[in-house]
Amino acid sequence: MNKLFEKHHKKISAISLDFVRGIMNEIHWNARLIGIKGARGVGKTTLLLQYIKQHFADSGEALYVNLDDIWFSHNRLVELADNFVKQGGTHLFLDEVHKYEDWSREIKNIYDDYPELYIVFTGSALLEILDAKADLSRRAVVYHMQGLSFREFLNFTLNTDFRIFNLKEILQDHIQLSGEILQTIKPVKYFETYLQKGYYPFFNEVPELYHARIEEVLNMIIYIELPLLRNVDIHFATKLKQLLLIISESAPFIPNIKKISEKIGINRNTLISYLHYLEECGIILNLYRNKKGISRMQKPDKIFLENTNIAFSVNTSVPDRGNLRESFFYNQLKYRHHLTYPVDVDFMVDDTWFFEIGGKNKKYNQINELTEEKTFFGIDNIEYGHKNRIPLWLFGFLY
Repeated sequence: MNKLFEKHHKKISAISLDFVRGIMNEIHWNARLIGIKGARGVGKTTLLLQYIKQHFADSGEALYVNLDDIWFSHNRLVELADNFVKQGGTHLFLDEVHKYEDWSREIKNIYDDYPELYIVFTGSALLEILDAKADLSRRAVVYHMQGLSFREFLNFTLNTDFRIFNLKEILQDHIQLSGEILQTIKPVKYFETYLQKGYYPFFNEVPELYHARIEEVLNMIIYIELPLLRNVDIHFATKLKQLLLIISESAPFIPNIKKISEKIGINRNTLISYLHYLEECGIILNLYRNKKGISRMQKPDKIFLENTNIAFSVNTSVPDRGNLRESFFYNQLKYRHHLTYPVDVDFMVDDTWFFEIGGKNKKYNQINELTEEKTFFGIDNIEYGHKNRIPLWLFGFLY
């Protein structure tokens, strides 16, 4: 256990507090059991270490451990918790719990047996909180973490302090909000960089290897996490990567399930399940006509990559611009809103607003009197909007 504390202190001393994600202030840290799910590379570990450094410093009351540590090959988590509490520990931070067999049962036992102990755990986006062996859904407060928003990317790289805007603010006051931002920076100048290499927080570590690292993340998910956590046949891994390339080249990708299943060599139902898993793990986004009552066997009507950076990692040529625009819009809004694919319009948000996404010359002639006040355009490569035409980059300030 002393070895774990030694590793804990090394990690805490090395972590920087120069930039802290917005989700830090959204989590109710006083809950006794907190789960943070998210795709690989979005910054879950950094978030834990920053919180510990902010609130516990060198105190022995908190302990960070990665459950993939070799220490757990000969020791049990419940034993660690018991010893930790006896030594005065109050806050246990468990990283990558999906790497530890029977993690949910042991965390449940620890939660029930040590009421004085606060537990925060992180895991894959595929993590099953509702588990037949140990249902943590009634005990844990679970948060989902995704990559940097355009706002966070700007604050991270330029040391700015732009605040979050809600969607109603943007729709009603986008000219004023754009003006406030333009007093400080030229957002269009940085938007292209964000689309290519600004979503994952490790973009500034070794910039020339950024897309290679994204490819590593994709390989880890497709070749390891999906087979382990969703029983995806590893023989189809290469085919799934080919599918990602097809999606990035489309404008956007409207799937023909029959043709794809024949090309990959798996049956229709298995393919649809795999598409669902790819969305769960943070690689793609599936868009449906109607999101109410969606089952795992329902075919998506449109498919996007989860974020635009993936498109530049899987595609050796320049990805389709229309695809990038719509992927960005979907990604930034899905964090707080639900989106569907209505007839004749790109997106419907919260069953209330209609959105068309495009370039400066984007026009839409099918607006009628019933929908005119609720139809908006997300327009690429402009600084200011006008009436219902809103700069696309401004939707990157929603979280």
